[in-house]
Formats: sequence, structure tokens, C-alpha cells
Amino acid sequence: MQTNEQILSQFESYLAQTDVSTSEPELLYAPIGYSLSGGGKRLRPMLLTLAYGIFKDDIQNAMPAAAAIEVFHNFTLLHDDIMDNSAVRRGKPSVYAKWGQNVAILSGDAMMITAYKLLAGVPAEQLPRILSTFSTMALEVCEGQQYDMDFETKQKVSVVEYMHMIELKTSVLLAGATVIGAMLAGASDDDCRKLHRFGIELGLAFQMQDDLLDSYGDERLGKPIGEDIIEGKMTFLMITAMSRADEPTREKLRALLADKEMDRQQKIQAVKAIYDALDIPHITEQQIGIRFERALSQLDTLSADAERTRQLKEYARSLMGRNF
Repeated sequence: MQTNEQILSQFESYLAQTDVSTSEPELLYAPIGYSLSGGGKRLRPMLLTLAYGIFKDDIQNAMPAAAAIEVFHNFTLLHDDIMDNSAVRRGKPSVYAKWGQNVAILSGDAMMITAYKLLAGVPAEQLPRILSTFSTMALEVCEGQQYDMDFETKQKVSVVEYMHMIELKTSVLLAGATVIGAMLAGASDDDCRKLHRFGIELGLAFQMQDDLLDSYGDERLGKPIGEDIIEGKMTFLMITAMSRADEPTREKLRALLADKEMDRQQKIQAVKAIYDALDIPHITEQQIGIRFERALSQLDTLSADAERTRQLKEYARSLMGRNF
């Protein structure tokens, strides 16, 4: 099988062939090209192609579905930025900030349609099953986004509710990509179920790690530290702190989140001091480790030889290898 770098290069070449940025009308298509050229980890198409590679070597056949997944993912980012009023995406102006709300909505809609158009490139005999899996995944992502918005006005959010939300908003897209790759390669139903679980657990670990990095990471990772605290987001850290704290501490946390006049750094440090007192970073790291090990354990039970799963395992480890 090719190296990860070779697979990524092959995917980028395929995606470039689908470039619509020069099509007309310009204000519909230019933002699509701008969004897709923004880089990112290409995590989802890599999971799809690596899962395909467990069972077959001709990964070029996986490229239409991999491109569809990546275009769909970027569509969700366009609409997320509108809902979050986000001016920056991947270190440059978001489509919403650069072209305005109306353009971002319509270009996002066109991206979703383009994703389904790309998906039509899979073999005809596999299309009904792949299409059903893709559509279920897409709808669940929307459900997760709605739960996330609901949490903004909900007085109390439990850890169970939060984990369900991130499973829908984040994990199902990773799981969908992984299982579609396996399906395309002719994997058994049992192996597909296991790879779906792998993607769910990996996505949960990945999102909790992002939550932790937002408060305890390094700005060299590409985003300012403490943004979730400033925005008052219900993250795994905040929800766990609320559940473990006594009532006076919970009131202090609520007051800190509600204070819009407090100096940014002072607020971040005050909240982190509560996190530290409650051992929240350690608890979060433990949960990340548990979910990640659950993900890897699914790969150990596949019908394929261990050597065939090695590359996907190594890729998963690389995703979780960022320093806190």
C-alpha cells in the first residue's frame, strides 16, 4: 500500500480535478474553491482511503467517495461559520466574513449538492448502500449541530448529553467516512460495524482532545487559547467541572462565564484555576485515553491481517499525538 503522504497527494490531485472555482456565476463557485483550498488535515478522506486499503490496494477507486466526504465536511464549516458568526477559518477570513452571509449560505448549499454529485462516481452496484450510509451520516451531523445550538440556552447540560451531541456532530462523520471506505472495498457487514465503532470512538477522543487543547494547548497549534471559555461554550471540561463542583464553585463558574467586561486573560486563568482544583485536565486525559483505546481495539478484531490495519492504526495515533 502507498504511504500516507502518497495517498494524501493522490487525493489532492483528484480533488483539484473537481475544482469548480472558475465556473460561473463567480460568486457561487469561487467561495467553494476558496474553502477547499484552505488546507486542513483531510482527516475524513484519509480515514476513508485507509479503511479501503485494509481490504483492497487500488485506492483510486475510493477517491470519488473521499472527495464527496471532504466537500460535505467543508460545506458544514461554511454554515457553521454563519451560525457562530466566525470571521476566521483555518487562519484566514471565513467565506462568511469574506463574501457575506447570503453567499456563504448559497455556496454551502452548492457544496452539499456537489458532494452528492461526486458520490455518484462510486460503482453503480454499490451506490444504493453507500448513498444510504452517506445520507444517514449527513442528517446526524445536522442533528448534532442543533443539539449544540440548544446547549447555548440550556441551563444544565449533562456529560451524557454532551457526549451524545459530539457523537452526532463530530464522530459520525469520521465513522461514516471509515465505513464507506470499507464498504467500497467489499468488507463484511461485521467488519463494517467494527470500523464504524472505531470511527465513533476516535471522534469522541478527538473532540475531547480539542476541548482540552483549547484551554491547555499551545497557540502554535493555530488558534488562541481559551476561546471556548471566552465564548462560554459547553465543552467536556466545563460540563465535567459543573458536575463535580460544589454549589458555590458552580455559581462562581456561572458568574465568570456571564461576565462580559472581565479581562480576557483574567477570565481564562480564573476558570482554569477551578478546572485545576477539580482535576479536570487529568479526568479529561483519562477519558481521551479510554475512548482512543476502545477505537484501536476495534481494529484488532477485524478479519484482516494485523499488517493490513497497521497503517490506519498509525494514522490514528498521529492524530492523537499532539502535545497538551
